[in-house]
Amino acid sequence: MANPIVAIVGRPNVGKSTLFNRIVGDRISIVEDTPGVTRDRIYAHAEWLGKEFNLIDTGGIEISDQPLVTQIRQQAEVAIDEADIIILVVNVENGITDADEQVAQLLYKSKKPVVLAVNKVDNPERRADIYDFYSLGLGEPYPVSSVHGVGLGDMLDEVIKRFPEEKAKPDDDTIRFSLIGRPNVGKSSIVNAMLGEQRVIVSDIAGTTRDAINTNFVGSDGQKYTMVDTAGIKKQGKLYENTERYALMRSMKAIDDSDVVLVVLNAEEGIRELDKHVAGYAHEAGRAVIIVVNKWDTIPDRDQRTMTDFTNLIRQEFQYLAYAPIIFVSAKTKQRLNKLPAMIQMVEANHQRRIQSSVLNDVLMDALAANPTPTVNGKRLRVYYATQVAVAPPTFVIFVNDPDLMHFSYQRYLENRIRAAFDFTGTPIHVIKRKRK
Repeated sequence: MANPIVAIVGRPNVGKSTLFNRIVGDRISIVEDTPGVTRDRIYAHAEWLGKEFNLIDTGGIEISDQPLVTQIRQQAEVAIDEADIIILVVNVENGITDADEQVAQLLYKSKKPVVLAVNKVDNPERRADIYDFYSLGLGEPYPVSSVHGVGLGDMLDEVIKRFPEEKAKPDDDTIRFSLIGRPNVGKSSIVNAMLGEQRVIVSDIAGTTRDAINTNFVGSDGQKYTMVDTAGIKKQGKLYENTERYALMRSMKAIDDSDVVLVVLNAEEGIRELDKHVAGYAHEAGRAVIIVVNKWDTIPDRDQRTMTDFTNLIRQEFQYLAYAPIIFVSAKTKQRLNKLPAMIQMVEANHQRRIQSSVLNDVLMDALAANPTPTVNGKRLRVYYATQVAVAPPTFVIFVNDPDLMHFSYQRYLENRIRAAFDFTGTPIHVIKRKRK
């Protein structure tokens, strides 16, 4: 099941983005400084008291050429469409404004759970001013300071109380995958070609609240799949439907619901910034990834060298996806599409791969012998043993005498040795350093 979605809404300059950054903090699923992963995001993983959720900063959804109140209203509508829970941020310095009241009315009518956060309560004297906000009709106002982090605990306690009940996961042997990418890269064409070529559609399952359609089908070899819908935009005529950030947000939700993500690129147009946004999120979410270059039939004078050059460009632009296999396809001519199901099965198997501790430690000892641990300020790093603690993605804990002595480069060296010893094609792996007790 995908994590609950929490959206932050409110008029400009009340501190939405500061609150977003404060909640996310260093709790993003992968916190290392990975080359090529863009950090400009409006959607991130967060966690409070062991409960994981996804957080949306609607202030980042830009709706140009519209009056301010209209923009705020449309950002709130995005939150209502997408979120399970909404945090309405108001500002104690300005009191209740007309824009606050309009958004509050919209949220009240939506019947979605709303937590009211009164921001910029930086000192005890201002706490007395929060009670005016009861008149918005959204329940108890929670005083917070997004700059200083004051009051966030009580507010987040209330947020996680409102989380929807968890639903049972689908059959374990069903592979859930999605195709993501910019508009017009040919996602729908690939889907239609895959379904029409050798698949039997079993059912279309409508999402409970957001009109997404997940298609179940069985491959020619009997493998069951659920194709997670990324189109998702059903309501016509809303201005924000054309914004790239909104399209990105819909893709991110599909990623969270998938085991395997197919990042679709357009061979005609090359690589764009939005491609890297979406692919970076799939990496950070820990999903298995395949890079699919569509419309390869449109490239004139294509040959092996052309394919090699495009592959090198992908590796340069998506350095953090060095593990992801690349396939060049054409939805129009169905070139190489028949190879996709086997590739999806392969990367999902690697995503679920578990390594026996004794074998893992043999590889670790060989790595230490080939490249001894470094010395920092006269103190040598000692690596004792490693164990795998999770799959999907495979996660390894390496026990050491002092985690601060393990430089990022040496940790990456050990990760590369693990990859060289075992087939983790298509899946990220996490290596965590921990002090031995």
